[in-house]
Amino acid sequence: MPYITTDDGAQIFYKDWGTAGTPVLLSHGWPLNSDAWDAAALFLAEHGHRAIAHDRRGHGRSSQTWGGNEMDTYADDLACLIDALDLRDLTLVGHSTGGGEIVRYIGRHGTSRVAKLVLVSAVPPLMLQTDDNPEGLPIDVFDGIRAGEKADRSQLYRDLADGPFFGHNRRNDVDQGFRDAFWLQSMASGHRGAHECIAAFSATDFRPDLAKVDVPTLVIHGDDDQIVPFDVGGKRSAAMVDGATLTVYEGSSHALPDTDRDRLHADLLAFVDA
Repeated sequence: MPYITTDDGAQIFYKDWGTAGTPVLLSHGWPLNSDAWDAAALFLAEHGHRAIAHDRRGHGRSSQTWGGNEMDTYADDLACLIDALDLRDLTLVGHSTGGGEIVRYIGRHGTSRVAKLVLVSAVPPLMLQTDDNPEGLPIDVFDGIRAGEKADRSQLYRDLADGPFFGHNRRNDVDQGFRDAFWLQSMASGHRGAHECIAAFSATDFRPDLAKVDVPTLVIHGDDDQIVPFDVGGKRSAAMVDGATLTVYEGSSHALPDTDRDRLHADLLAFVDA
């Protein structure tokens, strides 16, 4: 299996599918891994693009490091991968926490290798409610996730899959396979890495990073997202990036790469090819 080694010695697993066409790098959500993007990666590769997806440190097949489970290091790991593969004219796509990772990458490393940016149900600009971010979610929400992860993370992941992540609590119509895959990927994450990543995705302020985005940007968000509410995430991110296109999936949940995959694949391909 292919790995790259980061500056602190962590091993980052990645997939590299397709041809020598325009590269698209797909960054996954918490507490998943690159398998969450398999359907999109296959679709993009079948349509002439090079699709790359990695397991964030502490997740999946990558190193379960004790330290570095925060956005600056995630972004620097991503830079190591992009540099090692010498990716250029790159489209960065991030779902949920992955959206934060790719925005922080731009904030720290710029856009010299980046042509386009796609945020899907993404955590920027800032999920946590603070004095200067009153639209955010109270810290009790994230403390509850932390408590569940510490007490019985297997049950927490099952509850998320059977409830708000896919919106299964709304209509009870999400395939068991999708929910099982969420649980399986989540249990492959490291306990410490998954726990610390809760703070990384919820309390990191991405507003300065969004201000540095100077490439065409597509923001896709469901208006019934119970994990990153539309008004907290996609709506505000799109407003902060000059010229960004906002696409709202009416009635859709957080898990667009699964629940809305055909529409998402078509939108991704059209944006990459434009």
